[in-house]
Amino acid sequence: MQSESIQLRQRCDDFFAYLREVKQVSPHTLSNYRRDIEKLLSYANDEGLQDINELKSFHIRSCLTKLHRLGLSGRSIQRWLSSLRSWFRFALKQGWIDADPCVGLRAPKSPKPLPKTMDVDQTAHFVEVNNDDPFFASRDTAILETMYSSGLRLAETTGLNLNSIDAASNSITVIGKGNKERLLPFGDTALKAIRLWLKQRQAFINPGETALFISKRGTRLAARSIQARFDKISLEKGSPVHPHMLRHSFASHMLESSGDLRAVQELLGHANISTTQIYTHLDFQHLTKVYDNAHPRAQSKKTIEDHNNE
Repeated sequence: MQSESIQLRQRCDDFFAYLREVKQVSPHTLSNYRRDIEKLLSYANDEGLQDINELKSFHIRSCLTKLHRLGLSGRSIQRWLSSLRSWFRFALKQGWIDADPCVGLRAPKSPKPLPKTMDVDQTAHFVEVNNDDPFFASRDTAILETMYSSGLRLAETTGLNLNSIDAASNSITVIGKGNKERLLPFGDTALKAIRLWLKQRQAFINPGETALFISKRGTRLAARSIQARFDKISLEKGSPVHPHMLRHSFASHMLESSGDLRAVQELLGHANISTTQIYTHLDFQHLTKVYDNAHPRAQSKKTIEDHNNE
């Protein structure tokens, strides 16, 4: 193995001194820069490169490929490239290099993590609120049942008004992202919870307040207040659940039962179906059942066994 280049190390140390003394970055940020650039220095040392002006685009690409092969995530490689670009911008200003070798390079995309969901039983257990105070018991139950019934976002929930619920048609009108209105089906269980809540709401409402969900002060319930209730209930249930997890669970359960991706897209208010596709993590047995029932050339095991026994 070649001994480390003094020139390259000095260029690196000069950049760190600039970050620390001129830019006054935090020790944590400086540590991140150092860790990222050290990866390139190690590669340069292995390649026998002596100074920063010897680092070309194909060197950076080769190092990137090596890091990706070693298991570094796309997000981590993106940060690594960002650190290098800062170093090379500094080098350009100092006249050490004529061009940034990172130009045109992109980190590989990382697969999007699947959303965390609860199964049907876990969801039913979570939305069952235990509270001795009738106000909180009825309101929190109504909030949870409403969010799960129609897959609402947190902001959509806080924006609900009394006239958002149409009991006659079992529907709910919500204002989603981009101020877009959509009409959604509303379950009987949620409607029952809303009716119980409205009886409690009457005693606390401020004159003229139209919000469906209010605080004990009689004003519209804020998003942070609902988040706080989720935290409290999660602690009681012994399982961390955030508001969006109810929406994820709604989408997952609807898709597993119906298999209708377009319908779930409409219910969630997604502009692009690619956003909805993250919920297609159906279990294999369910997929097999759908395949056997739907594909014209599918042949069930039973049919094959019957044929073999003839």
